[in-house]
Amino acid sequence: MCRALEVSRSGFYRWYKRPESRRQIENRRLDAHIKAIYMKSKRRYGSPKITAELRGQGWQVSKNRVARRMKQAGLKSVVRRKYRPTTDSKHSHPVAPNLLQRNFAATAPDRVWVSDITYISTQRGWLYLTVFLDLFSRLVVGWSLSSSLSKEGVLTALHRATARRHPSAGLIIHSDRGVQYACKAFRKILKKHHFIQSMSRKGNCWDNAVAESFFSILKSELVHRQRFMGPKDALRSIFEYIEVFYNRQRRHSTLDYLSPAQYEHIMKSAVCF
Repeated sequence: MCRALEVSRSGFYRWYKRPESRRQIENRRLDAHIKAIYMKSKRRYGSPKITAELRGQGWQVSKNRVARRMKQAGLKSVVRRKYRPTTDSKHSHPVAPNLLQRNFAATAPDRVWVSDITYISTQRGWLYLTVFLDLFSRLVVGWSLSSSLSKEGVLTALHRATARRHPSAGLIIHSDRGVQYACKAFRKILKKHHFIQSMSRKGNCWDNAVAESFFSILKSELVHRQRFMGPKDALRSIFEYIEVFYNRQRRHSTLDYLSPAQYEHIMKSAVCF
């Protein structure tokens, strides 16, 4: 090998016996921490979120360095797939105006919620996931998994959200124009709690971008990476993803790389909302 590379044997052995530099030792420790965070996130985190996690652990490291170390180790975040909406807006129910106008910021919790429905494939058929998210922190405040696209899934998710958060009158709930949100039963609950309804414009998915973005993340980080045997299997995995990982652990770029629960806790401590 030395002859082929045109180096002396003595030079090779000096290099071979040379102790690791401080930088090499630090890189080895950093690689171990990066891989641990990567695996804990179930390969969902890329370099920005891993960098934020490392800084939270006390590491002084740049995103570019983490990206280089991940590339060298062959660690890559799972790739997102496109979201396909499931909306039936062909109905005769009343349609609410679009109050958000794509303003997806809220000044405090429980001022604006957004909701949507997506499909989940299992070996025993389709399931439908309804979520309600708080625009302030992106926290999933309520959700349900149903075997049909009937209104019951939306009503159950809304009931769980109100029981969990106890929002005040004046809460805006934004959704698409699907029949589940336009039906009399859903509007009756909103009226009972003095909530205000808002709906996207017809056929415009960008008017509910936050909810659709959540589903895109959910699909790429969970649904497209495993096969669900049936409803119980899907329910268990989705519960773990939403309640354990997404709400409490997953760092969100729009929240200064804090999780939704961390963001609400820190903001509550800083300002009395």
